[in-house]
Amino acid sequence: MRAKEMMPDDVNQAVINGVDVRKGSVGAFLANARMLAAPETSVEDRQTAERDVIEALPALQALGLFDVLDIHDAHLRAFVEAHSGPR
Repeated sequence: MRAKEMMPDDVNQAVINGVDVRKGSVGAFLANARMLAAPETSVEDRQTAERDVIEALPALQALGLFDVLDIHDAHLRAFVEAHSGPR
């Protein structure tokens, strides 16, 4: 499947498994994961990234992201597991 088959250019969100998923959810998660892994990230930016990750988790779970990919960074993996709902 290609990205445009999942969400065409004119569609910005979809309901997947009963959860609203916005286009860009996975990309935003990756950007926040990089911020959380970077030692130079400020406390304020780290808190914002953590909040954004928590907010995105239902959509990422609805997509099945964590069913097929493991999080390599131990701290991020523990953070996601601590804030995830049941699978």
